[in-house]
Amino acid sequence: MSRIGVLLGKELADLRQNRAIFVPALITGGVSVLLPFFVAIIVPALAGERLAESGDLQIAVEMYKAHPALRHLGPEAAIQAWIFQQFLILLVLTPVAGAMSIAAYSVVGEKQARTLEPLLSTPLTTFELLAAKVLGAFLPALALTLGCFVIYVAGVAIVAEPGAFLALLTPASLAVMFLLGPLAALTALQLAVCVSSRVQDARSAQQIGALVVLPIAGLLVLQLTGSFELTARASALLAVGLLAVNAALMRLGVALFDRESILIRWK
Repeated sequence: MSRIGVLLGKELADLRQNRAIFVPALITGGVSVLLPFFVAIIVPALAGERLAESGDLQIAVEMYKAHPALRHLGPEAAIQAWIFQQFLILLVLTPVAGAMSIAAYSVVGEKQARTLEPLLSTPLTTFELLAAKVLGAFLPALALTLGCFVIYVAGVAIVAEPGAFLALLTPASLAVMFLLGPLAALTALQLAVCVSSRVQDARSAQQIGALVVLPIAGLLVLQLTGSFELTARASALLAVGLLAVNAALMRLGVALFDRESILIRWK
């Protein structure tokens, strides 16, 4: 663990020197935070029509009657709460984007900078090396997720109807943000690290990691259409599946990371 900690400190120091890598994650986080406010607050204000006046959104009022903590909400607050909660899954894209943009360069960037060879000649095991690189991408992405969530909840509490922000503090919402989000980010960055150990271009690793975005987008569509509800139980089941996938990806990454081949190819 001490060797992983030292290498993790190096990864974070490299990130501070190359902050442009984190720009895609910041852009994704900004869009994910602002889009629900545009839908729930700005569009009704421009149209001069309250959300509660739309018959298509009455399903949100009925849905929140099943939540004891939210039954006191009026129709407008209930619909706003429904919109903000459904779009919460977009914030999961923030750690995924952060993980991809950092992890894709974690191995390829060191190959190109000729700083990987000294590491490979040390007693570091392949697991220790990959674990440090995974954590070096995961921790900043997790910090960005927490920051975006705090801004999101504060914005809803200030701008939306009173009580609407409570929908973001239910077990289901918190499970999406702090269970599924980090695990999805972990999956994306492990895919990126696995691919970056075999390719010479960071874009290839980013494209593979981007595959994680597709299931997240699918979940959003299913929730908005009412075909699927991401409850706390469903989140827990998905989390178990992601844990198994991440364990398999770590084993795969160690198997794919050919130290001798990398040293010979990049001399």
